[in-house]
Amino acid sequence: MEIDKLPSSEKAKATDEDFALVLELSENDPHFDKKKKLLQNKGFNPKERVDLKSSSLPDWISTTLKVMLQISRIIHLDEVELYFGEDDACSSMEYYSPRNEVEALNSILSLLDISLSSGACMQINVLQELREAIIGMICDFGDKNHVKTIILENNSCGKEECLLQWGVNNGIRTWLQIAYVEGAGRGAIARENLNVGDIALEIPVSTIISEELVLESNMFQILEKIDGISYETMLLLWSMKEKYNSNSRFKIYFNTLPEKFNTGLSFGVDAIMALDGTLLLEEIMQAKQHLQTQYDEFFPALCNDHPDIFPRELYTWEQFLWACELWYSNSMKVMFPDGKLRTCLIPIAGFLNHSLYPHILHYGKVDSATNSLKFCLSRPCSAGEQCFLSYGNFSSSHLTTFYGFLPQGDNPYDVIPLDIDAAQDDCTEVSRRSSWTTHMVRGTWLSENHNIFYYGLPSPLLDYLRRVQSPMLQTKSSLRPNLENEMEVLEDLRIIFDDMMESLGDADLDDRENASWDVKLAVEFKDVQRRIVSSILTSCYRGLKLVENEWCRCMAEDMVG
Repeated sequence: MEIDKLPSSEKAKATDEDFALVLELSENDPHFDKKKKLLQNKGFNPKERVDLKSSSLPDWISTTLKVMLQISRIIHLDEVELYFGEDDACSSMEYYSPRNEVEALNSILSLLDISLSSGACMQINVLQELREAIIGMICDFGDKNHVKTIILENNSCGKEECLLQWGVNNGIRTWLQIAYVEGAGRGAIARENLNVGDIALEIPVSTIISEELVLESNMFQILEKIDGISYETMLLLWSMKEKYNSNSRFKIYFNTLPEKFNTGLSFGVDAIMALDGTLLLEEIMQAKQHLQTQYDEFFPALCNDHPDIFPRELYTWEQFLWACELWYSNSMKVMFPDGKLRTCLIPIAGFLNHSLYPHILHYGKVDSATNSLKFCLSRPCSAGEQCFLSYGNFSSSHLTTFYGFLPQGDNPYDVIPLDIDAAQDDCTEVSRRSSWTTHMVRGTWLSENHNIFYYGLPSPLLDYLRRVQSPMLQTKSSLRPNLENEMEVLEDLRIIFDDMMESLGDADLDDRENASWDVKLAVEFKDVQRRIVSSILTSCYRGLKLVENEWCRCMAEDMVG
């Protein structure tokens, strides 16, 4: 799981004199120039003042929040969202992704709370009205994207209940219970209605499995002598042995872990073969080769040299792979008060499943006042509902390889990177004129603009290809040379993705119900890839038709003229 820090890229300032909030894009933002350009295209500045004077007009709240939300969305765009969100000022695009929407709404809420808590503002009622409205928008977003939770009552959760009790005995505070959920295995369920800002789970640092445990162990003096070994690797090797330690303080936690994690790293031969034609095939093979190489660096040497510390039966390849899957799928990066970022295992928090519509966005920073890790809600979670967090902005290939599942819904991070060949001189010149050095595509159903010159495809990619074809032409105008260039661009893309679709082959595995878990997951992933490629081909064909019609219209006008 990946750390999510509270955003520092947005500032708010309230002044009594003219009563305004200031939304400011940080100059330290890694995508400052691109976001600044997008803000300006929408008619905003990187430092935008939003007047909050009360008005008798009935829609002043919605109008004000609409402006703030437009700005906040752009400020909180990540690289993928920014790439696919780049467009002309005329674009009506106002929604980028579920993550971005929750982030933007909560950022505005935070700004309002800061202003209210300061007590410096004279018009408290205005801020309170805005706060109520933004809470309503967050609740509406949650209602629209609600995932029904079906609890499987016949599955025993005895081990999980023991872990919860262990947590309570060790200072963990939780408003969650663990249950088996249809389609998700084990999940964390809200015991009561939880609102925005409520704490769902609070973990004392003393119950977190971190590198400090390795430093205290008898294997540290051996491992620290190995050149280049990281604390993460040391901790992984420690956990392989600690799993079988009957006196371990974390024995109850290790008892709740599965014997097999069923991630892409455990795919069998049939599942690997089912991935033929996808980039995931190569990714999994490279990852497994990397792990095998890493294992061979340590074993059997450590077992031979220190058999009492590294018993051979506990350090097999199978046990090593199990530990790798444990740390890939269950670990979190945590920022400690000393400013150090550590990879940790966090009992109970591992039951929080990933969603494209998470309840929890920000976690991974220890509160120095309480010396605990808090999981606060960014949107409400009703009693009996599964509480989700975000593992990170990951593609389905990453989630398949390291977590062993595909997310429910349309994943905006399911991108296909493109390695586009162009003449070296032309490519160098075009790159100088483009702010993007790499290009990608994703399902075109995620785009709102399928008009001529857009087609649901990313503008940075189309602009790059147009310049490669004809660097001197002015793009996006209905002149015959431009339209002819446009048809060449779309035809080139069609050829690329026709070949890709052919490589993916036809849909297979008729008897999915009886297939093994890994083959089923591989085939489902391949179906996602086919859907993406098919949408791009459809956009190319429709785009060609649009451009051809426009070209014919221009020809007719020329003949009349």
